Amino acid sequence: MADRQRYTEDYEAAPLRRERFTTMSGLELDPVYGPDDAELPGQYPYTRGPFASMYRSKLWTMRQFAGFGSATDTNARFRQLLADGGTGLSTAFDMPTLLGRDSDDPFALGEVGRAGVAIDTKADMATLFAGIDLSKVTTSMTINSPAAIVMAMYLAVAEDAGYPRATLGGTLQNDILKEYQAQTEYVFPPRPSVRLVTDLMAFCAAEMPKWHPVSISGYHIREAGSTAAQELAFTVANGFAYVEAAIAAGLDVDAFGPRLSFFFNAHIDFFEEIAKYRAARRIWARWMHDRYGARDERSLKLRFHTQTAGVSLTAQQPEVNLARVAIEALAGVLGGTQSLHTDAYDEALALPTEKAARLALRTQQVIAEETGVAHVADPLGGSWFVEALTDRLEAEAEAIFAALSVRGSGSMLEGVLHGIEDGYFQGEIADAAYRYQHEVNAGRQIIVGVNGYTDGDDNSTPILYIDPAVEADQLERLAQAKAARDDRTVTEALARIEAEAANPEVNLMEAFIAAAHAGCTIGEQMAALEKVFGTWIEPQSR
Repeated sequence: MADRQRYTEDYEAAPLRRERFTTMSGLELDPVYGPDDAELPGQYPYTRGPFASMYRSKLWTMRQFAGFGSATDTNARFRQLLADGGTGLSTAFDMPTLLGRDSDDPFALGEVGRAGVAIDTKADMATLFAGIDLSKVTTSMTINSPAAIVMAMYLAVAEDAGYPRATLGGTLQNDILKEYQAQTEYVFPPRPSVRLVTDLMAFCAAEMPKWHPVSISGYHIREAGSTAAQELAFTVANGFAYVEAAIAAGLDVDAFGPRLSFFFNAHIDFFEEIAKYRAARRIWARWMHDRYGARDERSLKLRFHTQTAGVSLTAQQPEVNLARVAIEALAGVLGGTQSLHTDAYDEALALPTEKAARLALRTQQVIAEETGVAHVADPLGGSWFVEALTDRLEAEAEAIFAALSVRGSGSMLEGVLHGIEDGYFQGEIADAAYRYQHEVNAGRQIIVGVNGYTDGDDNSTPILYIDPAVEADQLERLAQAKAARDDRTVTEALARIEAEAANPEVNLMEAFIAAAHAGCTIGEQMAALEKVFGTWIEPQSR
């Protein structure tokens, strides 16, 4: 039952961005609408939002994904985004870094700095964030298999600059389960990989109260072709799996629960996306309370980052992507996101140009400052359509949870791991992708500029050019870093990682931080882990 008096007290206790919230015509707006006995924002199960005042107190973080070429190149883009009004940094790494390979690895040839920034050493990380106050800007890093090692490098840089660990705020994606399900940027088998995630969760619970150690990510599941219901269910199930893994490792649910975060896709089906976010909050709150015994309200409140759907962008008539992104971003805001990235219109062709990235950020600013949608919490709450969709998506997700629980003999962690090991998730996503593409091919699903309204202007769009010299320069920097370090210290640091990896009772984070200070590369640390953990070969889908 809603508590209107408590809602009023919570709302009045929150600091507001302005004194009055009105329509453009000057009509006074209430903070929330609905009958007194209806669900209210900031109250369990948080269908209508995690906070009573929502965006009246604080707008979502406007975080643009950036990373290309060298650390110097990306640092310049970071500074430009902050100057343009961005309020957080989001780091894209190149493919070798994402796979834990150094730039001089033979497998990295031709990929260095192409799809993101190349990072090999602590020195690269220092250059990446040079001149940026890490205690004032939240940082997001999108990386998974080598996530703990990259985080250790970030911490080593922060320590060198004098920032206490407790002052650092941000998010590490570090969601390895979805890699096996959808994105395939894994190295080690699932079970030791989950150990790396829980090691970081425990480390952050003890040392970094402002840091989100894992961003449980449905985005890539959706990009791989899943339905909205599958994205919702698979993502939240992965969240339950991490909770169970952390509890099994001896952590109290309320010690780490408040710092868990989620990352969802904002696709083009406007109302379904809004309902998806609302259902996710409700499911998470109920499961965390009823099944996992969480009592801290912060553990019950699902908070999430949103990115507009890269897979919805088209190379044909790319300017139309501006409209798609605006609609998708609006869905994220109306769904109550805490952080938002808007794709650039040229990303179906290449990494975004500076102009395209600025336009993507301006899209968020128009939504925040001109539309008025941030003035009222959950403006669509109570809509018969939205409420029915929310209920339907929740029911679809619960059916998937039940099936996973059976697979795991009552354990969601084991259910998810078995689903990865036998190809269940991969098969379900592939089937959904096939069905959607069949609808497009049959003309029943129209994509403007692709299979309908194709007579637009398809003149070439300027794209970002990555100079091949970037790779040569990075290789030279890496060679210099290796030549300047103490080989004995490096050998000892890598031996420590290998020894501690063999003991599941030891948290690996301090070993990674020591290795970063010693000058060990990401690839060298990953190789040390590989000696103990082995590598993973994906099974055939069912």
